[in-house]
Amino acid sequence: MIIYDVAEAYNYPGNEFREGNIPARKVKKLFVFGDSYADTGNWRSTASKSWKPPYGITFPGKPSGRFSDGRVLTDYIASYLGIRSPSSYCQLKNFNTNKTQYGINFAHGGTGVFKTLVDQPNMTTQIGFLQQLIDKSVFTTQDLSSSIALVSLAGNDYSAYLANNGSLEDLPKFTKSVINQLILDVKRINGFGIKKIGITGLEPAGCLPRSTASASYEYCNTEENKFSESHNQMLKQNLEALNDEAGAPVFIYLDLYNAFTSALKIQQKPSDCGTTDKNEHNIYVVCKNPKLSFFWDSIHPSNAGWGTVFSALERSLNAFLL
Repeated sequence: MIIYDVAEAYNYPGNEFREGNIPARKVKKLFVFGDSYADTGNWRSTASKSWKPPYGITFPGKPSGRFSDGRVLTDYIASYLGIRSPSSYCQLKNFNTNKTQYGINFAHGGTGVFKTLVDQPNMTTQIGFLQQLIDKSVFTTQDLSSSIALVSLAGNDYSAYLANNGSLEDLPKFTKSVINQLILDVKRINGFGIKKIGITGLEPAGCLPRSTASASYEYCNTEENKFSESHNQMLKQNLEALNDEAGAPVFIYLDLYNAFTSALKIQQKPSDCGTTDKNEHNIYVVCKNPKLSFFWDSIHPSNAGWGTVFSALERSLNAFLL
């Protein structure tokens, strides 16, 4: 049986968040693009469940627009870099230096590189927002050259493709188009002068609770996991080619697939803390202790889950500082 339990794997005492891990080379800002795995509040408060209880019950104690009970990947990476999480783009006013000193988070939950099932800015549009700010001299050349970008892609393009087409026949061709567009996007970010860009691979989609529910959470969906692996392999090959062209490790592959699978444990009895989901009466049921659960809902990790993923990614993150 698959156990979404982080009691042992999450090795920070009391599932606490690490503040102020200052690296050897100070990173001034973090620019974030992508989806709900990185979004810290870009949806309007009236339009997303991420602004409603019980979201945010672990951090900051109330809904903050994050698709979790607490922190998401952005928060952990920012802490690793020794800075605070950058402000969400949609919550900024006048872009004063106090609000932009740590960068900006442009990520919108549910989006991808193309148009998805939500009417929100895709990655190309998000990058365009940064372009506009650069054109307005909000960020200097020095700001950008001493900054890092995070690009999060969790598969919303594929969910939209399957919903619109219902066929797997042309999925390999579509995967190639997703990767090609993603490569254009990260090259554009690099063109702004940002010298380090972290790009996430797909998580093991077949191990998400939405995929394992039909098997009573006992087995991952092998076919879905194979697809994630295929996407990731193509992405890694393309990023390696970009780094060869650049003659330096500019584009850092963040292996969410292995980070997730290393955190998921195989045991003989179920966890005593489940995921947040809807019951037959369409009411959310929150597990008794989210600190012991890897997943917050059927797709998103909990605060503790992201902490475990971050632990597995930390070695890869060292490449940011080279």
